[in-house]
Amino acid sequence: MKLRRTTPVVLAAALALTAACGGGGGSAQPSGDGKSFEFWSFSGINQKKTVEDYQKANPGVQVKLTEVGGSTETAQALTTALAGGKVPDLVLIQGDDLPKFVQQPQNFQDLRQYGADKIKSDYLDWVISQSTARSGEIIGIPTDVGGMAVAYRTDLFKQAGLPTDRDEVSKLWPTWDAFIETGKKYTAATGKAFVDNAATSVFYQAVNQGPQKYYDPSGNVVYATSPQVKTAFDLAIKTAQSGITARLSSFEDGWSAAMSKGDYAVISAPSWLLEQIRNNAPDTKGKWDVAKIPGGAGNWGGSYLAIPKGAANPKAAWDYISKTQSPQGQLDHFVDSGALPTTPSAYQDPKLLGRKDPFFSDAPTGKIYTESLLGLKPFLIGPDSAAIGQEFLNAITNVEQGKGDPAKAWDTALANIKTSIGK
Repeated sequence: MKLRRTTPVVLAAALALTAACGGGGGSAQPSGDGKSFEFWSFSGINQKKTVEDYQKANPGVQVKLTEVGGSTETAQALTTALAGGKVPDLVLIQGDDLPKFVQQPQNFQDLRQYGADKIKSDYLDWVISQSTARSGEIIGIPTDVGGMAVAYRTDLFKQAGLPTDRDEVSKLWPTWDAFIETGKKYTAATGKAFVDNAATSVFYQAVNQGPQKYYDPSGNVVYATSPQVKTAFDLAIKTAQSGITARLSSFEDGWSAAMSKGDYAVISAPSWLLEQIRNNAPDTKGKWDVAKIPGGAGNWGGSYLAIPKGAANPKAAWDYISKTQSPQGQLDHFVDSGALPTTPSAYQDPKLLGRKDPFFSDAPTGKIYTESLLGLKPFLIGPDSAAIGQEFLNAITNVEQGKGDPAKAWDTALANIKTSIGK
């Protein structure tokens, strides 16, 4: 769902959880009765609410939920747990972290034994294919996709003399260059930052909008030669140098606080990020709206539920998956939280298309986000996609913070990637 840097404190806590066989939380251990199970999730997505709803609908079931940390911390804790043999019954894995686990399908329950092969057509084919091993095992069921859009502050746009109607705002930036120019107009009019940062709000959007990213369709690493990657990187460096960013890295404390204070007016927002805006800036209800992303289409984010091979209660974990991630379950979750379904049968449902979000000026979020997926040409996510992406983000952030030379940033990123993944 989201990208978050690992911090030593959180990672240490995650490893401690692993050593204690996933302890923490405070509720009782799974009973082994075939109903109760232990669940590791990452934080910031209100997984507790989904678990509570499931338990209410299934009396007698006990779910021990542990929010390990960010998505990266959760994946690292799972890697350690798999090596040590003490694993949870169910784990949530972010999409960019999934490929390295798919390469080792023997570490997970093959969900075909529970009927995953019979329901895989319920999901977007390019999404379910990411959790399917070359030998056919299905190790994860998708929970959501992100889509792409831009959340913006209507009150701040009005102060800057810019249009506030979402259709008119979308017309301001048909391209990323036009987005940058709009930012310059805003900053010139207000003296304030236009967008939170260049790394995630520009690079991570633009790089996810084409048919090839860090790997080609055959699985070869092409990050250094991909025109899509270089174009996205150059756009982000241009943004970082333009003086329109708040220079606040996504998901860090300063970024969250600035969101409520109006220190930036725009943020690239896949559907799952809208919940973070609500949580971080509750007093700004009605001041936001949602417009189209430059370029119109793309996806950022999405996660999967998987059952490790050594799970003590795999059937109970599968029951949770099958009920919460069915087309109806994902539709209900969208209505409740705004998480965009991976089940295309929901895309024409009036509950999705007709949903208007009062926090975001009654924006028709279901319509906006599903439209952003319709023109998407999916790309292959490889085992080192997360590590590659992080080094590009680091290089862009260094330029934005005045610590890196923009003329050398691309070569620096390539060198650091090679050091990180060995190729």
